[in-house]
Amino acid sequence: MTIVKPSILPGFLELLPRDQIVFDNLKEIIERNFKFYGFFPLDTPMIEKKEVLLAKENGETTKQMYEIDSSSKDMVLRFDLTVPLSRYVAEHYHELEFPFRRYQISKVFRGERNQKGRFKEFYQADIDIIGDNSLDIKNDAEIPRVILSILKDMNFDQISFHINNRKLINGFMKSLDIENYDEVLRAIDKVKKMTKENFYSYLLELVKSNEKADSIIEFVSKDLENEEIIDYLNSLEIDNEEFVQGLEELKEVYKYMKIFGVDNEYIRIDLSITRGLDYYTGTVYETFIKGFESIGSICSGGRYENLSGNFIERNLPGVGISIGLSRLYYSLNELGLLNNEKNNNIDLIIFSMGVSYEYPIKILNLLRSNNYKAQIYFEDVKFKKKLNYANKLGIPYVIIIGDEELKENKVTFKNMQTGEQILCSSEELITKLNDIL
Repeated sequence: MTIVKPSILPGFLELLPRDQIVFDNLKEIIERNFKFYGFFPLDTPMIEKKEVLLAKENGETTKQMYEIDSSSKDMVLRFDLTVPLSRYVAEHYHELEFPFRRYQISKVFRGERNQKGRFKEFYQADIDIIGDNSLDIKNDAEIPRVILSILKDMNFDQISFHINNRKLINGFMKSLDIENYDEVLRAIDKVKKMTKENFYSYLLELVKSNEKADSIIEFVSKDLENEEIIDYLNSLEIDNEEFVQGLEELKEVYKYMKIFGVDNEYIRIDLSITRGLDYYTGTVYETFIKGFESIGSICSGGRYENLSGNFIERNLPGVGISIGLSRLYYSLNELGLLNNEKNNNIDLIIFSMGVSYEYPIKILNLLRSNNYKAQIYFEDVKFKKKLNYANKLGIPYVIIIGDEELKENKVTFKNMQTGEQILCSSEELITKLNDIL
């Protein structure tokens, strides 16, 4: 028999159980908050029709799409959760209530170039609010509140929401009579990754004017307090309808973020945020952990006016945000920022010391009926090896049942951290566990 070396493809994430528990804890925190804020679960197919995913998408993501080899149908693996959402809302339009608030935590697939923290198969965790014909701008302000709750539950308090409005920056470009402003916006998206000199040279190639290049750099480089940036934008007195509308929306989102409980210290109006040229038409967000900006934005999103326009003759505007869960886990784990203490799902383990298993299983059933996560160890090995098993799995408490315990209808309860152990009845055991767990 030929032995095949076990391995996985590059760009895929596979964890040991103790690490998977930490990952699942993050996932549970995210899902719990999504539910708490009134979002309903959704699970779309992993495989979609190619024509559906290509209806909206183009550019770089199309090149990264995984196609399914099939002679009968053109099928692809989903590369995000937003396009499937737009198809879902259009398909089930008459069965949904609007505004439609949904969350989805699922795997997506992209042919990413292999690099640290970038995966070909990865989890995204998305929330979106979809309106029918209109969607109040205050919805844009609530989205960051959800993310703030999630990050605080993960014990991150130094958070920065960078916000901008695409209408604002589009209107500014039009006021400068820049025709190729999509190219300029793509350049602005790279401003933090380039030296000032290189960015200026690159920008000058696009706009062909030192005066325009200077105006753009001044605009996107403003590093002021939020109220001062709003004053600066007002002082420009740009008579462009898109700019005026974008400024009013930015003001309202900023105002209501604070009303929702996102304090000013967490908000940064950042005029260089342009993201999602194919999607976003208004509010845009990027979220950073202060002091760890090097890992990039840990979640991002924004407002789109009619993402389902390719599938239905209805205007269905929406706003949403996405957490790259796999990348978030990888980045935080690499930096040692995750709480890895709770890396098992077991409260107690029962060791039988040569006695019949009827009584130990009865104790096991009692523990589980009281909602304690317990297991029983059946292997016939030395006691030291049993304790070593509990230690390696990080199980905090052990129950030992031997001849003496069986005779007295009791158990020995051992604290693996302190070494303390007591002989107690099953009733006393449950009382003690209620006190300590």
